[in-house]
Amino acid sequence: MGIIVGKETKLVVQGITGTQGRFHSKMMKEYGTDIVAGVTPGKGGEIVEDIPVYNTVERAKEETGANASIIFVPARFTKGAAMEAIAAGMDPVVIITEGVPVHDSTELMRFADINGTTIIGPNTPGIITPGETKVGIMPNHIFEQGKVGLVSRSGTLTYEIVNSLTDKGYGQSTAIGLGGDPIVGLHFIDVLEKFAEDDRTEAVVLVGEIGGSAEEKAARYIKKHFDKPAVAYVAGRTAPKGKQMGHAGAIVSESGTGTADSKMKAFKEAGVSVAKMPNDIASMLEDIL
Repeated sequence: MGIIVGKETKLVVQGITGTQGRFHSKMMKEYGTDIVAGVTPGKGGEIVEDIPVYNTVERAKEETGANASIIFVPARFTKGAAMEAIAAGMDPVVIITEGVPVHDSTELMRFADINGTTIIGPNTPGIITPGETKVGIMPNHIFEQGKVGLVSRSGTLTYEIVNSLTDKGYGQSTAIGLGGDPIVGLHFIDVLEKFAEDDRTEAVVLVGEIGGSAEEKAARYIKKHFDKPAVAYVAGRTAPKGKQMGHAGAIVSESGTGTADSKMKAFKEAGVSVAKMPNDIASMLEDIL
């Protein structure tokens, strides 16, 4: 198995009766994900893609043994849905929804921390352990089982890089999107700690972007504690100060912090190979594996 999710994952889809929940449940099932239940309040008893729908996560857990959740609900309902999943013991809880209010994210992260629950997202494409399970919205066909772990702040860059890795024969142990919001659950260091302990993972690709200091913190962690080969790419080298670029968390402050240059410098100082372009990563792995 990879990290966080695998064959033992029994998934409940919150918001399964909505357009996105229904579509991606079908895609996840086709990949082989064990979706045991859906949850939409007031629609218990319905069936979506041969998946039984319940009114509450707790009831779904009692009836099906669900142990993980993915959330496809509108932003204004996300905090309540996530806290319901946490209270019911789901782990991990993967939040696809974007635009979740910052104060809502702050509250649910605090609740998750108290309960020891792994949160992925909000605004994440999810997580996949190729050949075992997909809990997210990533395209099925580009992933292949292998030995390269990938952790990224960008969904679209994840797809581009994974596609090039697979084309070059580098399958993935687990690929995870941290989410593009200012406040997310898992961070680079959390995932690196898990990859360090994972026997399947022999090298790691980190995909960062402007905004915040997560990449610099990850670089310091790698320098002191991480022994496996690593390659990084940082998006947003030409982004102007004070302008949001794509994700809510992708913004360089007026003080100049959170720049691509500062992140790339930190990675290089930690001995991490830094790619100039996403498609360079596969060839760089050839030199270190």
